[in-house]
Amino acid sequence: MSRQPVRFDAVTLEVIWTRLVSVVDEAAAALVRSSFSTLVRESYDFSCIITDTKGRCLGQATDSIPSFIGTLPKTVRHFLDHFPAETLKPGDVLITNDPWMGTGHLPDLTVAKPLFRDGKHVGFAASTTHSPDMGGRTGTADIRDVFEEGLQVPMLKLMDAGRIDQTFISLLRKNVRVPDQVVGDLWAQVSALELMERRLFDLMSDYQLDELEGLADEILDRSEAAMRGAIRAFPDGTYTYELQTDGIVEPVTIKIAVKVKGDSILVDYDGTSPQVDRAINVALCYTYAQTVYGLKCILAPDMLNNDGALRPIEVIAPEGSILNHRYPASGQTRTLVGHFLPFAVFGAISKAAPERVAAGPGSPLWSLQASGVNDKGETYVNKFFFNGGTGGTAQRDGYNVLSWPSNISCVPVEMMEQQSNFRVMHKRLREGSGGSGKHRGGLGQETLLEYRSERPVVVGFHAERTVIAPPGINGGEDGKTGILEINGKPLTPAQQKVQHVIRAGDRIHLKTPGGAGFGAPANRDGALISRDRKAGYA
Repeated sequence: MSRQPVRFDAVTLEVIWTRLVSVVDEAAAALVRSSFSTLVRESYDFSCIITDTKGRCLGQATDSIPSFIGTLPKTVRHFLDHFPAETLKPGDVLITNDPWMGTGHLPDLTVAKPLFRDGKHVGFAASTTHSPDMGGRTGTADIRDVFEEGLQVPMLKLMDAGRIDQTFISLLRKNVRVPDQVVGDLWAQVSALELMERRLFDLMSDYQLDELEGLADEILDRSEAAMRGAIRAFPDGTYTYELQTDGIVEPVTIKIAVKVKGDSILVDYDGTSPQVDRAINVALCYTYAQTVYGLKCILAPDMLNNDGALRPIEVIAPEGSILNHRYPASGQTRTLVGHFLPFAVFGAISKAAPERVAAGPGSPLWSLQASGVNDKGETYVNKFFFNGGTGGTAQRDGYNVLSWPSNISCVPVEMMEQQSNFRVMHKRLREGSGGSGKHRGGLGQETLLEYRSERPVVVGFHAERTVIAPPGINGGEDGKTGILEINGKPLTPAQQKVQHVIRAGDRIHLKTPGGAGFGAPANRDGALISRDRKAGYA
């Protein structure tokens, strides 16, 4: 007997939808409070979502990062392919870090819990977090294949009917440098799943919902209709753009064609550079996530995130390209290419609607990862993020020191010094790093670190835009390129992407790129120019 469609009036739907988001937001807050690593607790490198039984995302936590918004629902559907619904039981928790079915690299652990209410499967609670370590070579792009990245976790059950797979936990602890942090974060994720389960069931009881499919149909169909309406309002056409990244030995070329036709969009990356034998490759799941994020920013920035809003968008990239690499090539540092994709979308769309986009940002996101052995003989791993500036827009100046297209937070100075043997000599805005324009680019940051331990530490970096500057739009000037130095010596792109041994007294100087300007500098308001000079921005 076919299920009769459930109808919701607009007011009730809005109340339920808002409360659904509050459920995942509460779980996200609990995850942050109970996590062990700075990656989750300080930098917010995670996501939480709720789906129906088909793995269709109904809502995701407000603080979730854009890439996980695009990948996590797909991972839930991959779980369903591997574990058919009839094999799932109350108390199961599924886990994987498969790059091609997850987020594109091994450090991200994804867990999902099938939700059973009164014995009936009604949906999933799911979460992804960036684990502080997954073994292998860490914090470097100088990795040849996925086997060097660390421990691969296939699709399996972390918990089977409530029973923990202790063999897996033992295997995980043995293969990572900071087992207490890794496993602590994992159990924080599981606790977040359980909280989502309880709060969701409360919601279902309050509104007498026996299942989520009807609610999902209503939310997703309305979101799809709104997105298709936004696309129809945009002129049909094929919008192209090409950019280059610093790369490693040679630049990487990204070619994009955004094809708008009626109420749908096809994004094609044909002509992009082939995959490489280093860890800057991008799995198609991550390419998709970053691309649809860029389009949503342009077309429907205020719409709540769910699968319905993404239905009208298709993303393709040639298999074997750097944006759709084949197994077993590595994508450990996929952000060094993947973070260019939302701006590639902006560059293409800027030809038709420059007022909707931002100029080039000072990203990809920079980071420093240090691993070594402390005075107690214990291994440790520290990962710290350093944001650049964002590009100016038609409405306002770019933001200083703000992560985009991710929303990763910088780790506070106090936490950096507490968690590592680095002393922060200074951390300040990088004056003059934003490109001039009617609306200037945001400033990057300048951070000087000095190592203060007699025990050497191995350091790896994520750094980009040190050769090719963030581009201005509509006559705006380019942002300043970044600079990465060890003991006063600038590192080349190849040197930035290998590990370095740092000893007592060594200094690391990170100067992140500034965002580019939007519009001709001659059109900038004189009062704003005076303000910039007084603030030291110019």
